[in-house]
Amino acid sequence: MTSEHLYPGVVPIQEARANAILLPAGAWDAAPLELDIRGANDLSILFTYTRGGAAGAFDFMVEVSPWLVNADAPAGAAVWYQTVEYEAANLVAGADSQSRIQREYFTYLAVGGGAEAGLYGVIKLGENASRVRISARESGNIAAAGTLQASIIIR
Repeated sequence: MTSEHLYPGVVPIQEARANAILLPAGAWDAAPLELDIRGANDLSILFTYTRGGAAGAFDFMVEVSPWLVNADAPAGAAVWYQTVEYEAANLVAGADSQSRIQREYFTYLAVGGGAEAGLYGVIKLGENASRVRISARESGNIAAAGTLQASIIIR
């Protein structure tokens, strides 16, 4: 798989989270992998989750950075930007409208006890991001955290 948009050396399929148990007590990953995605237009996430106990579920969030290194960020600017959800306002003729955006994360609730695989996305990037990281946490049965592996596909 190749893409004419990707910078030389940028790999179109990358592991974002090695298969490992999620942190206990619903804590987010402390140091998620930072992946080079320069030139990518789209991002999809492949995941394999195995719950640790009944009612297992996990949350994940996608964060992107327009800077290749943290030091490139202007003073006072955030380095990582979380994806947001957009809700369009009702359009009424002759009146201004107010749409809403809010940071978002995603939740997957397991349906059984075995490994479950899924594909999420496409997230549109428009070649505006240099790096991505995906943080995850157990959100269902936090006393019995499951395992999660995640990879990204970019093009």
